[in-house]
Order: sequence, then structure tokens, then C-alpha cells
Amino acid sequence: MIEKGRISHLELALIMYATVVATAILYIPYVTAQHAKRDLWLSPIWGSLSGFLIVLIIVKLSKLFPGKTLIEYCELILGRAFGKIIAFIYLFFLLHDTAIAFREYGEFIESAFLHKTPMIFVTASIALSCAIAVHGGIETIGRCALIFLPIVVALYVLIYVFLIPDLNVKNIFPIMQDGVMPSIKGSLAPHAWLSQFSLMSILIPLLSNQQKVMKWGMFSVIASVLTMIFINLGNLFLFGGIISNLQFPVFEAARFISIGSFFEHIESVLIAVWVLGGFVQLSSFFYMLVLGTSQWLTLPSYKPFVLPIGFLIILFSIWSIPSFEEMIRGMGTTVPYYFLTVQLLIPIFLLCVAVIRRKSVKSGLSR
Repeated sequence: MIEKGRISHLELALIMYATVVATAILYIPYVTAQHAKRDLWLSPIWGSLSGFLIVLIIVKLSKLFPGKTLIEYCELILGRAFGKIIAFIYLFFLLHDTAIAFREYGEFIESAFLHKTPMIFVTASIALSCAIAVHGGIETIGRCALIFLPIVVALYVLIYVFLIPDLNVKNIFPIMQDGVMPSIKGSLAPHAWLSQFSLMSILIPLLSNQQKVMKWGMFSVIASVLTMIFINLGNLFLFGGIISNLQFPVFEAARFISIGSFFEHIESVLIAVWVLGGFVQLSSFFYMLVLGTSQWLTLPSYKPFVLPIGFLIILFSIWSIPSFEEMIRGMGTTVPYYFLTVQLLIPIFLLCVAVIRRKSVKSGLSR
């Protein structure tokens, strides 16, 4: 095994939680509201189906091939040549997905705070910080998740606690005025984000204890979905029907906070704390890409690849997305299908082939 470090079940759950939620709470309310309107809080519930299904598949594969990641058992299931091709497709997708996550981070920081700073400097600065964590190994990222994420979650809860006097529960009505289809259409973005639980396949072999993986995976999905529902409801209660016009409703909600004349304009605090969650998310993506690439190339260490792949991530984050508007439009149209095709269909295909091959081997031995 290239990586000698180990993480706990809680650290696995927190890393996956950060991987999904860090940018979801910023972008999903706006993207979902374009279709679901007032029913945007229902969309994560439909999207949870992808998360639960992927966790079931990944955990089943990890039991069939203990100690192996998806990159490694692709070859065991499909043979060396075809397995390498499928693993490369998954890794190339992971590179693109990581670049998108870095671009999402950069777009938010630039739009909310650093208006005149070139995008490449924003993404390069966080990439350098993440590279240090990735070089430290999975235990470094696990400890960061353990320390930072409770602070991030507490802040987002406090934002809406402070806004309780301004929240109007009646904004949720009428529920499903146009039927269930708007909320289902709005669930495309949650489906895409929750499909990232396929990345558990790279982290499961790094657990110090291989028991109860299913339980902690499901717990992480549930926590991610509940967070999306909470954020969507908080934004809906505060903004009502105009939420579909706000690109960063959580950031706008923080601007509404005013207690007396001394506690207001805390959006800078929000950005500072959110960066902690974004750091865990981006470091996790970065690490899994570096580790998977090293395994695909059967190298003895992943550390020499950290800086070259970091450079590739920065380039792809600039090249792959023409503009912020195109990125937002893609989140509600083509990106979900792209994510689900790679992150759901590839694991399903691998599991089906593995089960069929095992049955054929057993039937051959019984004869």
C-alpha cells in the first residue's frame, strides 16, 4: 500500500461530508431554486437516492476486494488492459471534478471578497496550501476535518439562529403547488454532488478498522442531505420567492444579521470560516487524485506527484470553465448527467461484472 497512514470512521465520514457539502451549501440553493422554486428543500431528499445507492455499491465492492481502491480493483475485475482504461477514465473525471471544485472556490472568493484579484492567483494560493496537506498524507487531512468541520457547521447553524426574528415560515407554502416534478428537476444538482460518495472507494482501504463502513457511509450521506435541507429552508424562510435570483444566498443571509449596533457585517467571518471547510474539501479531492494516479502507474510513492498534479489542477480550473455564468448553467443542466454517468454507472458496471465472474467461477468449481 502506497499510503501508510490510517483514518478513523469518523474522519472518513467528515472527509466525505466536506467533499459534498463545502460547495453545495453555496451553489445548490440557487441552482435548485431555478426549477424547484419554493420546493427547493425537497430536492436534496430525492438526490439522497444517489448517495445511498453509491455507498451500498462501493461498500459491497470494498468487501469483495478488501484493501483495494477502485483504481486497483478495476484491473482485477476487467483485466489489465480494459481495467486500465476504465480506471483512467475515472481518474481523468476526478481531475476535472477537482478542477471544478477549485474553480467554485475561486469564483466565490473573487465574487464575494477579492473582486480585482485574478482567478489564477486565488486558486493557486489555496492549491499550494492543499499541496502541503496532501504531502502530509491522509492523517493530516483527517485531523483537519476533525478540527475544522465542527467550527464550520456551528457557524452556519448560528447564522440562521441569529436570523430567527427575520425568518417567515409561511414562505414554504404552498408546498408542491405545481406537483412533485419541479422538486425532482431541481434534484439534479443534489444528485450530482451526492454522487461524489463514489470517492469513498479510495478512502475505505485507509481505515484503521474495516468494520461498520456501511453505517458511517450512510451517516455521512444523511448528514449531507440534512445540511442541504437546513440551508435551503433557512434561505427560503428568509428570502421567500426571490431566492431564485440570489447566486450566493448563504452569503447574503450573513449580511442580514444585525444585533444591536455592534454585531453586524459578519460576512467576512463567514468567508474566513468557510475557507476552512473548503480547504478540507479541496485537499481531499487533491489527495485522492494524487493517490489514485500513483496507484494507476504502480508507483512506490505518491508524494513526487503532488506539485505536478497541483499545477494540472490549476490549469484545468481555468481551461475547463469559460465563465462563472457557464459554470452555474452547467450545474443545472449537463454536469449532473456527467457526474452520474462516471460516478454511478462505473461502480454499478464493476459490481455487476465482479458478481457475474464470481458466480461463473463458483459454478465451474462445483462441476
